[in-house]
Amino acid sequence: MEKQQDEFLFSLCRQAVLERVCSGASSFVAFRKKSRWKKLIAAYGQTQNGREDQKLDGDTLFDLASLTKPLCTALCVAALVSKKKLDLSTPLASLLCCRDYPVHWQQIRISDLLSHSSGLPAYREYFRQFAPLQQADNQERLFSLIAREAFEYECRTSCVYSDLGYMALGRIVEGVAEDSLADFFRATIAGPIGLEEGLAFRPIGAVPAQTRENIAATEHCPWRGRLLVGEVHDEHAWLLGGTAGHAGLFGKAPAVGELCILLADIWHGRQRHPYMDSEVLRRFLDYTSPAGPRALGFDRPSAAHSSSGDCFSQTTVGHLGFTGTSFWIDLQQDKVVVLLTNRVHPSRENNKIRQFRPWFHNCIMREISMG
Repeated sequence: MEKQQDEFLFSLCRQAVLERVCSGASSFVAFRKKSRWKKLIAAYGQTQNGREDQKLDGDTLFDLASLTKPLCTALCVAALVSKKKLDLSTPLASLLCCRDYPVHWQQIRISDLLSHSSGLPAYREYFRQFAPLQQADNQERLFSLIAREAFEYECRTSCVYSDLGYMALGRIVEGVAEDSLADFFRATIAGPIGLEEGLAFRPIGAVPAQTRENIAATEHCPWRGRLLVGEVHDEHAWLLGGTAGHAGLFGKAPAVGELCILLADIWHGRQRHPYMDSEVLRRFLDYTSPAGPRALGFDRPSAAHSSSGDCFSQTTVGHLGFTGTSFWIDLQQDKVVVLLTNRVHPSRENNKIRQFRPWFHNCIMREISMG
């Protein structure tokens, strides 16, 4: 049965390529049976369109895009809360790194940023005010633009998914931790559980263009004027050197899946993480914002037409990434599904993943339920 399920998952990844959803797809699926996790891994395609010599496999790194928010930034906050260096009700006014922000910012609490209920707008194309160059003043210029933003709604009265809030949250983590987000994540979250090679930021300049390293290509970026291979797709994360609270994390499907398994095990009380208190993490996963359905750092399947399909329970958390990545953890049913694609390669105009994702999740969830 397990071999058949492996072959079934492989066929779904192959279908993504045949339907031109992406040039390559890598997936990790896990479910508990008889008190142990069963794991399926499959991949199909090429790291770049038309490159038959660059086969994609389970070790291929993908730009995880917004999966950075839950898997890195939210977990780093959980670690700081566990160390009592932050509190979810901490207002930004009390944080040294935010004292130069306007008064309307200072009423925001850490939980508001985590749950996308701060009042900040979803997105702004700030990068168009910058040359595509790594310059020393990029960070200060970018955050001064964010700080001047007017709120679109009163804090905690609505829920608007916001990259801006997580850019600010990444900076808060660095200020409180007195370390870079990349180094704090490696030392505190990924490193202690042996995932530092499969989940990491890639600083700008660390990977040459057109590298032969096993990394899925993303967009041919009009702003930067080149195909992106191993450098972050998100323009604002790129301006920040490749490390930001909203984007920048790269990962392999099995590493993402193993972290998801650990989160499910911690929720059930079967495992612990050395730097995250289990009760704190459960608060993050179980939380429901008064302004909307989101948990702290994590999304939940929408009531209708969810990208997760129709088979996940109400105790599911997960997230999507703009580059074509996703994970879902059904906490109650002990099921994990990770799907990593490079759907923005070579252009973000390819939106076929919108139809593919729910179909993929329905297919695999029904398959493992029968097994």
